[in-house]
Amino acid sequence: MCICNSRERVDRCFRDDAGRTVATLSRVLGDIDLAEDVLQEAYLTALERWPRDGFPTRPSAWILTTARNAAINRLNRERTGRDKAERAALLERAIPVSDVAEDDDDMNGMPDDRLGLIFACCHPALNVESRIALTLRTLAGMSTTEIADALLVAHATMAQRLVRVKRKIRDTRVAFAVPAPERLPERLNDVCTVLYLIFNEGYTATSGDSLMRHDLCDEATRLCRVLAALMPAEPEVLGLLALMLYTDARRDARVGADGSLVLLADQDRGRWNGAQIAQANRALEEAEKHRVLGSYLLQAQIAREHSVTSATDVDWWKIAKVYEQLEALQPSPVIALNRAVAIGFACGPVAALALLDALPRGELDEYYPFHLARGDALERIGRVSEAIAAYELALERTQNVAQQRHLRSLIAKAR
Repeated sequence: MCICNSRERVDRCFRDDAGRTVATLSRVLGDIDLAEDVLQEAYLTALERWPRDGFPTRPSAWILTTARNAAINRLNRERTGRDKAERAALLERAIPVSDVAEDDDDMNGMPDDRLGLIFACCHPALNVESRIALTLRTLAGMSTTEIADALLVAHATMAQRLVRVKRKIRDTRVAFAVPAPERLPERLNDVCTVLYLIFNEGYTATSGDSLMRHDLCDEATRLCRVLAALMPAEPEVLGLLALMLYTDARRDARVGADGSLVLLADQDRGRWNGAQIAQANRALEEAEKHRVLGSYLLQAQIAREHSVTSATDVDWWKIAKVYEQLEALQPSPVIALNRAVAIGFACGPVAALALLDALPRGELDEYYPFHLARGDALERIGRVSEAIAAYELALERTQNVAQQRHLRSLIAKAR
């Protein structure tokens, strides 16, 4: 086997299993840094041995065994006395060699600790930026450089951020465990929020030349699938997964050949990912069985209404009604804006403009979709100069090149 193919197989193994292995080691060691170090050591050993000796039957188990042994060796070298002996013994008890031998059924005999790691990474003691970065690092297996580039942060800054947050988790002894039942709703919302923010940054990049960052969308969706598999009875997790799948199914139709933004109404729906939409339908139907309305479930219901085969078949009144439910559950100027836009599509641009102008400006004045929606309504009723002014305000409020290009084309057409 050529070296490049061997490297690809090892890389694929790392991407698929690193999160679970780091989770197991972190729980036992209480130290994400040490867990990542010994995992990296195990993969370097794999890159050296597998191409030469052949790939093991159970590569995930091989990696976990090797990382476990590396951790014990590290403890023996760097620690002394009772602490060293206790932690080494804990590793041996928690990850017995017999449980991860190559003839075992991979890691099926081991508990899946990823859920505990997800809650540790999204602990309320950490700020949102740290939660996002740490989740991408530990569970998605992204490198520090990849995370920094994806989130438009300097490499050195991201490296320092990750060092600080991992040290904080270690020093404050954040538990790698699912919270107690009375704390679960609040903490689960923290986890869902982090995955939602990762997906949104990927779907509409805050700035840069590209409208989307597919790697972030892919990782957020993959992590949400893991969360849904680990917590299959949580309707909000299923709702969030459905929302991601519906939204991401449109990715190929959302950007034109020249990189320009294609609005939802103008997209070629034949290019949407039908299999992904079917998966979203199943996830949402499963979530709805619980008869608990949460914000992600409601957003997924809106996305489902948009997933019909023709833009002319979209039921805007139904969408407006769901936005009304969402606003009652989670009052927000952005939700009020979206509800106004939906009613405007149901009743026409005059109604849309009246509702938009009745909204309190506040933070909406800095939100480019607000000015874009006003510009569209104004242009459709013939108030062209005012529409251009609204589009120009929207243009000033986005740093994304694809969005800027779209707004400039609207201004040029209106003139």
